[in-house]
Amino acid sequence: MTRILSAVVVLSLVGGALPARAQSLGELAQKEAERRKAMGAPEKAAPKKVYTNDDLKGAPPPPPAAAATGQAPAADASKSKNDDKAKADAAKSPQDEKGEEYWRTRMANAREELRRNEIFRDALQTRINTLTADYSSRDDPAQRARIGDDRQKALAELDRVAKAIDDGKKQIADIEEEARRANVPPGWIR
Repeated sequence: MTRILSAVVVLSLVGGALPARAQSLGELAQKEAERRKAMGAPEKAAPKKVYTNDDLKGAPPPPPAAAATGQAPAADASKSKNDDKAKADAAKSPQDEKGEEYWRTRMANAREELRRNEIFRDALQTRINTLTADYSSRDDPAQRARIGDDRQKALAELDRVAKAIDDGKKQIADIEEEARRANVPPGWIR
């Protein structure tokens, strides 16, 4: 009885999984043309513009080595504007460039990197604990060797992350010291 019932279930699943007859591309095009006629669209709309390779112009040649001679071409007005902007930026004092946004962003980035490294360290420690328990519960030497190798790699990565955390803490302390020397308000680096 169960064989008959399972055969019926299998046949019904296989029969339901057979693909439906797909429409051919010609049928789809004919239906689309009928739909457009019903909507009142013209049979074939002429394209607005057809671009060919002849319509495309080649890229202009690069300017001569004006930078080497120190002279800017007269036609290159955008370069002279960029040069003026660069001179104005150079005239600013370093304190003008390092405003509140600079210090907040710099400190936030350093703290975020430290936070990510600490989370990664915790995850690595959990993995090491799991591998240690798994290692001690295995009897097969091949499995123990593979688990031991994975554990050693995780331990090496934990050492690297611990060093990165120490570097991150030092970086935050250095930013705080640099901000103190630059007379930055303490609220900017909180």
